[in-house]
Order: sequence, then C-alpha cells, then structure tokens
Amino acid sequence: MKIVGLITEYNPFHNGHLYHIKTAKKLTDADYVVVVMSGNFLQRGTPAIIDKYSRTRMALASGADLVIELPCAYSTSSAEFFASGSVALLSQMGCIDYLCFGSECGDTEILKKIAFILADEPLTFKELLKKYLKEGLSFPIGRKKALLDYMADTTMTKEELEPILSEPNNILAIEYIKALIKQNSKIIPLAIKRVVSGYHDSLIKDKICSATAIRTAFQTSGLNSFREQVPSYVFDILSEAYNRTFPIYPNDFSSLLKYRLLLQNSKPFQAYWDVSESLANTITRMLSQFKNYEDFANLLKSKQYTFTRINRSLIHILLNLEADTIHQFIEHNYALYIRILGFRKSSTPLLTAIKANSGIPIISKLADAKNHLTQLGLLMLEQDILASDIYNTIVIDKFDFSIPNEFQQQIVIFE
Repeated sequence: MKIVGLITEYNPFHNGHLYHIKTAKKLTDADYVVVVMSGNFLQRGTPAIIDKYSRTRMALASGADLVIELPCAYSTSSAEFFASGSVALLSQMGCIDYLCFGSECGDTEILKKIAFILADEPLTFKELLKKYLKEGLSFPIGRKKALLDYMADTTMTKEELEPILSEPNNILAIEYIKALIKQNSKIIPLAIKRVVSGYHDSLIKDKICSATAIRTAFQTSGLNSFREQVPSYVFDILSEAYNRTFPIYPNDFSSLLKYRLLLQNSKPFQAYWDVSESLANTITRMLSQFKNYEDFANLLKSKQYTFTRINRSLIHILLNLEADTIHQFIEHNYALYIRILGFRKSSTPLLTAIKANSGIPIISKLADAKNHLTQLGLLMLEQDILASDIYNTIVIDKFDFSIPNEFQQQIVIFE
C-alpha cells in the first residue's frame, strides 16, 4: 500500500487543487490520498470563506480518501510552524510514504538544498541573517537576502535564486522539506510545478486559477463569475451554502476583535502567539482608530511587520492563542492527536493502517477525546473547539442560520 499526503487549505477548492490531487496520486502511484487541511482559520491570519466541513466534502468528492484537521495553533501560524505542524501530523501516522506539494519552480532538488541550509543554519548564514534583521527588515525579507548572499554563485546566481525565494508556494515547499529534515521523517518530498496562475493572482485568466482570484471574482461579480474554475460539485456545494454559511470575511469578525482588544488590561498583547512587544505597543496606541478588522490591520502594517503577520497576530488575540501554550505544543513534537474531519467509505484499509501505526491518538468523536488525550492534547483540542464556536457564532449572526456545534457535527462520510 502506498499513501501520499497533501497539506491544504482549499479556500475554496478549485480546479488547481483537483489537478494537485490527481497529479500527486499519479506521480507516486499511491493507493490513498491523505489530506491535512486547515480548519476554519487559515495561514494568512484570516477566516476561511466557507466552513471546514464543506471544504472536507469538496476534498473527498475530488479524490481525497481521508481529511485530517490541522489544529488552529498551526493553521494560523507562519510558514515554518504551519509546515512543522502539518508534517508532524503526517509523520505521526506512521504509514505516509510521500508528501506532495505545489511550487512555482517544481524543482524538488533545489528546494531541498535551500531547506538543508535553513535546517542546519551554518554560522555564516546566521550572521548574514542577524545583519539584515538589525537593519530593520522583516524576517521573511531578511532571511531571503541572507540566503541569496550565502548561496549565490555556489548553487545558483542571485538572478536565478531570487524568484525561487520570492514565490509563496516555493517558500512553503522549503518549509515542508525543512520540517521533514528536522523531524527526521521518512516521508519523501515531491514538488509539483504549479500550473497557469500564481498564488497571489487576483484575476481569473484560465480554468485553473488561484483561490485569491476566485474570492476576488466572487466579491465583485458573484457566484457565476467562477463557475468554470471549480469542479461542478464544488460549485453546487458553494451554491447550496450561499447566504446560509457562506461567504465569511475578516470584517465579519470586527466587533468580536474590537471586544477582545478592549480587554487588554486582563492580559498584555505580547502574551499572544506572534505578538512582539513593539507590535503590542502599536496595537495599544492605534486602538482608538479601530474601524473594522481589515482597516485596523492596514493601520498596523509597517516595514517591520507584513500585512499577513499583522493578520496572524490579530487572529491569535481573537482566538486566545497564547505563546506559552503553543511553545508547549512545539516542545511536545507538535502533533498531539489526529482529528478526522471526513473519509471515504472505501478507505477502510487506510484507516486500519493508520490505527496500527499511529504514534498519537485518533479522534473521531469529541465526546471520547478526554479518555485518550493528555492534558496538553485536551488544551489543543479545546482551542480548536473555541475557534469553531467563534466561527459558527459569526455564521449564525450573519445569516441567521442554525448550524451544529463541534459536539453535534458528524464526520463527513463520502459514499
């Protein structure tokens, strides 16, 4: 039995994701596809446009055999921790053979060379990085410049390296491989070249386009604007959910975020994951100018902090994700349980293999979780339940549509 793992968000699922699943399965000759998917909050520090169970249905209908939830502690984190948490989940299953991921360059070997440098952190590279950070550059830009200086003319020229180190899917791919290295995982990485569109492309140009382009098209022109860019069954799921549970946007959380920020006296902002002392001071100083979620994030943006970093910091405050707690998760090897969101009925041999080889508990019923998890594992699960409760509160408030809570929600089973 061969099993390939994918790390995803599906916000929403589109033709490019379908291509990814089919190509990963073909290249690896895999019998089963396991998807690790972000829950209701994503790596850019934003809510998913549609809930995790709807996106699970999309994935299973598209050929995935099992969908596992990536805890919000990692799904809302930087590329490094997003990748580390995802890779740990796949590795702990004990039976995943390959990790397939999209990248702009599609060159697994060059991505591995870069990942080994970041994993080993040679002294010269560390000194270069320290120099650029002292100049006030953000961490992503400082690290890119340090890598360019360190690798130039030994591996590739700066002109060849620069685009590889600038593209978002290449950056994530490098973090996936770095996580595999640092966790001493036996999973084999395999890059698939991204086709047609870029991650940040905001315009629909072909039948395969970015999720960003689909969300932009929807906001400006409605559902029918991207009918050809998603599989028909995905379009049906989105149509069925329209004005019931979809769409959800960051500004829908404005009042809740403002309330959380006004509680600053109960806990300093820097206690939350990704919030530095200087950013905490800026939040306090700018709080009186808060109008809505996105406007406030733009107010906080600076040379030191990217818009995505700001969004992640705000979402961590909203979801009560404290830095000390997440550091404990990391110290305990990231993955504390495997939570199933959905599976195909035909995937029984896959589930049997995971149960036989998994190094951590498998959660299919929340009511049974306390019997299988450590105190730290229960804390991680409670964070995910809170995140879902907050997301569902916004859905109910926006659409006046009743939805089941996490204890009532059934696992998605695809016939």
